[in-house]
Amino acid sequence: MRLRSDIFVSALIRRVEVAGAVAMLRRRGAAEAGAIYVKVDRLDGSAALYGPAAQSEAIDPGVARLFQRQHAAEWLDPGEIEARLAREVDFDPDLWIVEIEDRQGRAFLDLAK
Repeated sequence: MRLRSDIFVSALIRRVEVAGAVAMLRRRGAAEAGAIYVKVDRLDGSAALYGPAAQSEAIDPGVARLFQRQHAAEWLDPGEIEARLAREVDFDPDLWIVEIEDRQGRAFLDLAK
C-alpha cells in the first residue's frame, strides 16, 4: 500500500525544513493518490524538476515513493521548468507541486537509479 500524497508531501516539507532549506506547497492535488512534482531551485538561476519514477522501477522496502529527474540536463532555467509544470497541470489537474529552495540543490527524495 502506498503512502497517501498529502501525508508524503507534509513529511517532505518537514524534512526539508529540518535540514535548513525552504519548502513550500505550491499546488495541492488529490489527497490520496495525486502525482507529486518537486521543483528544486538553487537560487542561482538554475533549477531541477523531479516527478514520479516509471512504474517499472523497483521500490526498495521502506521507500514510500520513487522519483526521477524529468529532464536530461542536470539543471535548467527555472522558466523552462515552469512551462513544463504548466503542461503537467493541464494533463493532470490532481497533481501536487512542492518547491524547494536550496543552494546545494538537494531534492530530499528517493531517486530511481
